[in-house]
Amino acid sequence: MALKKWIRLITGLYFVIAGYTLLANPNEPDPLHKREFNVSMSETKNGTVGKKPIADKFYFKNGKLRSDFLYKKFGFKWIRYRINKDSIYTDSTDTEVRLLVIEASVTDEKNLTVLMDFTTCEWDIDGVIRITKNDKPRRYYDFAGREKGGKPKKIKKKDANPTLELVY
Repeated sequence: MALKKWIRLITGLYFVIAGYTLLANPNEPDPLHKREFNVSMSETKNGTVGKKPIADKFYFKNGKLRSDFLYKKFGFKWIRYRINKDSIYTDSTDTEVRLLVIEASVTDEKNLTVLMDFTTCEWDIDGVIRITKNDKPRRYYDFAGREKGGKPKKIKKKDANPTLELVY
């Protein structure tokens, strides 16, 4: 009888700890939330890149992605994305850089599917878009771009001990 009580107690404690670890930081913001990227897309057919690039904008909000081009051409308004890798590393200039590897996909009622795989490294973005219908490839786009507003400016450190020179 006492053994059953211990098993129930341990099982309940396990579920409480597991639930707490899953919800440890529910208020942690999405690293792409409210960011906009200006993107240049190129369609690739049979291994050759198209002549004229397509200008586009990507908007990120609440775990969803919006592309002006995909909305106008294919009717996909918001596409859910998932962050597969989120890492921070120090580059050769001793600057911390955040790297995100993201995957997004959506399918409509006509069985048209958009698959996106891309990476963001601070303010740069690049990746591919594959569009399939009934699991047969239809379109393939490469894209690269930069966050709207460009590269953020570095804050210059002021000298803690400025020297004053008097000239006579």
